Amino acid sequence: MSVVLSPKFNLTNTYFMVAGIAGINPEVATICSVTFAKYAVQVALQYEIDIRELPANYTTGYVPFGVDKPDEYPTSIYGTEVFELNEALQDYAYQVASKVALNDSDEAIAYRANYASADIYAAGAAPPGVYKCDVATSDVYYSGRLLGEAFGNTTKLFTNGSGVYCSTAQEDNATLEVLVRTAAAGLVDFARVLVMRTASDFDREYPGESAAFNLFYSTQGSFLPAIKNLYLAGLPIVQGIISEWDSVFKAGLPAPNYIGDIFGTLGGKPDFGPADFDVTPSKKREVEQPKSRLEMLRRRGPKAGPAVTA
Repeated sequence: MSVVLSPKFNLTNTYFMVAGIAGINPEVATICSVTFAKYAVQVALQYEIDIRELPANYTTGYVPFGVDKPDEYPTSIYGTEVFELNEALQDYAYQVASKVALNDSDEAIAYRANYASADIYAAGAAPPGVYKCDVATSDVYYSGRLLGEAFGNTTKLFTNGSGVYCSTAQEDNATLEVLVRTAAAGLVDFARVLVMRTASDFDREYPGESAAFNLFYSTQGSFLPAIKNLYLAGLPIVQGIISEWDSVFKAGLPAPNYIGDIFGTLGGKPDFGPADFDVTPSKKREVEQPKSRLEMLRRRGPKAGPAVTA
């Protein structure tokens, strides 16, 4: 944020490529692949109960804020749960990157073959490719089928059924929150933000193996190819924007979809969020005594956090 706020820079027409390596969901893609996101979802922004103490009818220990069941939309909203990006820019990046010969390795080829025994992981067993699918952000570096499936469900829930969870990250939603705030101040254009992730490892084990093996002991052979593919896929996108600057990209690619956060900070109406969600900051809270801790949490909502200074 310090760069954006500096009077030495004018970033109002700048394109931002948020890029890094990621875990990958073998239901959607495979290691060494390239992904471009429409949605970034902060999947771990929830209550958590240790899985050993779960109620019998719960499918996961993660429960959205303000509710008491894993499959209900959160009613206590922080504002960083979901960010939606410009589909036109995503499409452009996908088309350009799809022409690139991606890096791979013999180890990665051998490792992804372990996923071929399960039809649901057909994409995980296939060669690397370029995908349009969504990124899950979590401070926790997680591993395993159960958590992967839980966060896949969270991605669909938080995006009202339209998100497709494929890649994992730790910082994308924080980065996008900074860009939304600075876009609201007229300092950047949020329609010029692209999120690219390349797959350095699987987010879950292959059939017959353990989540711990996947996280600690597997040799997947995809770390270096994923780093190389950031450059291989990213460079022609940058070159294309520069070469077509005057004819296309100076004016920008108009977003055909809503872009921004759940609050509609940048204008427009979000196509995600609970149907009865009121984004009006001045909405009054009831003042009668809460009847339970859950009701207290619902009414209290999120605590105010520190100002972003990064």
